[in-house]
Amino acid sequence: MPTSSARTTGSARPAAGGVQSLERAFGLLERMADAGGEVGLSELSASSGLPLPTIHRLMRTLVACGYVRQQPNRRYALGPRLIRLGESASRLLGAWARPHLARLVEETGETANMALLDGDEAVYVAQVPSKHSMRMFTEVGRRVLPHSTGVGKALLAAFPDEEVRALLARTGMPAATEKTITTPEGFLAALEDVRRLGYAVDDNEQEIGVRCLAVPVPGSPTPAALSISGPAGRVTEAATARIVPVLLEVARELSETLASSSGPAG
Repeated sequence: MPTSSARTTGSARPAAGGVQSLERAFGLLERMADAGGEVGLSELSASSGLPLPTIHRLMRTLVACGYVRQQPNRRYALGPRLIRLGESASRLLGAWARPHLARLVEETGETANMALLDGDEAVYVAQVPSKHSMRMFTEVGRRVLPHSTGVGKALLAAFPDEEVRALLARTGMPAATEKTITTPEGFLAALEDVRRLGYAVDDNEQEIGVRCLAVPVPGSPTPAALSISGPAGRVTEAATARIVPVLLEVARELSETLASSSGPAG
């Protein structure tokens, strides 16, 4: 799975003023997430470069705090206390995104959304509705399968084909409309188009009469995408040529906002 941040290894020094044990602990949590949420100590040692005694000590502390739990098979899994942190972070991410979504609505006239990849699903975390009387509305918190949505294509375009195939095998590819892509080969071909063009299209694939344009947010700490959606009669091919550059510019601006928000304190 693609990852956007460097990992702390056994030989790495902490950032100036940083606490090495904290950096290592958070690095282990990220490695666990990258591995699907459950790992063994030897796997963590191999991927992080940290010695087993150090990892064991850090994991014991994370277990005591509830951020990690030890399974009956002696492997370690991400703990339930992370859920509350993740939910709060998602809400904050949505709050940071809303001014950018408002700009999208102002410049395109269509409803703007932000979605994240959560497990095998795309979840909408923020929305600003269009001012048109006929407009699209997707409630914040709604979860959709990636294969039938523009945001899903934008979210998965950076993933290796084998990981996409594995995800599709887990979710299945049910048809939401007669235009939904329902084969892995068809979806992988659509992802090639996203990589080549820089944006994704949902052309009546989730709902008849609705077109969606979506782009990934570059450098996001978790896979994220921005989209606009509207009636197919308004989001035409001609409108696409006008809207996509705005989407790309706003995605870059949101990426800069997220980078400055997560930077070290002065």
